[in-house]
Amino acid sequence: MYAVEKRTSTNVNRAAPPLVNMASRLEINFVRLLSRCESIASDKRAEAEWRLEKYVGALEEMLVALRKSTSKPTAEVLTEYTRKVDFLKGLLEAEKLSSPTEKALANQFLAPGRTPTIAQERMPVTKTVHMQTKARCTGQMRDELLGTDLSSKETDLRNRRGLPLDERQSAAELDAILAHQHNLQEKIAEDMLNLARNLKNNTLAAQSIIKQDNQTLGQSMRQADVNLEKLKTESERLEQHAKKSVNWLLWLMLVLVSFTFISMILFIRLFPRLR
Repeated sequence: MYAVEKRTSTNVNRAAPPLVNMASRLEINFVRLLSRCESIASDKRAEAEWRLEKYVGALEEMLVALRKSTSKPTAEVLTEYTRKVDFLKGLLEAEKLSSPTEKALANQFLAPGRTPTIAQERMPVTKTVHMQTKARCTGQMRDELLGTDLSSKETDLRNRRGLPLDERQSAAELDAILAHQHNLQEKIAEDMLNLARNLKNNTLAAQSIIKQDNQTLGQSMRQADVNLEKLKTESERLEQHAKKSVNWLLWLMLVLVSFTFISMILFIRLFPRLR
């Protein structure tokens, strides 16, 4: 009995994830199944492989139960579990697509896990699976673009071994021409990729320049509004000064007229007219 308990505790500690110290039974089973799914996904699978899809469905159900559990892990660990399950689900959906281009595009949107599932892993398995899938989709796209088929080439080579010398030389020349065309096509594909990359960089640069111009235009408009407000204030002050100067001139003219009138009266009184 003691040996069984000791072996069980050893297996529990071995399967526990590095992010969890005290894990529930449900979480331990979830981590074991997740590690098994990652192992299956990293290996080459046949088209009739059905286990991974069933396992991922079970993982989704266990993840829902784990969220509702009273002894659920921290929010960070739950987020990492969800990220890995979504990656495996997206990987299966991407593999069901028919076109290599669609597979590569779907693979670009997959987000692998950030931490290892078990302590024995140095690097998250989902990242390795993501890189492998990306490389495989890229190879399939290149083969589809360049029209190369390795199996047909090997069959042609086997058939040409039994041909006469002249025909074999012609076949070798044809292979050299095809290889040259293949290299040209690869160079054209690389040039197209470089042009697309340059176009993207130019577009980003243009967007940055337009953004800066918009900011400058906005600052100029704000400065124009400030100047307009200052101009209105100065106009009001100038109008007030003009009104004050007009009032002083009016009073000055009234004083001058009054002084002139009084002076004339005094002059008449002081100097009567001669008879």
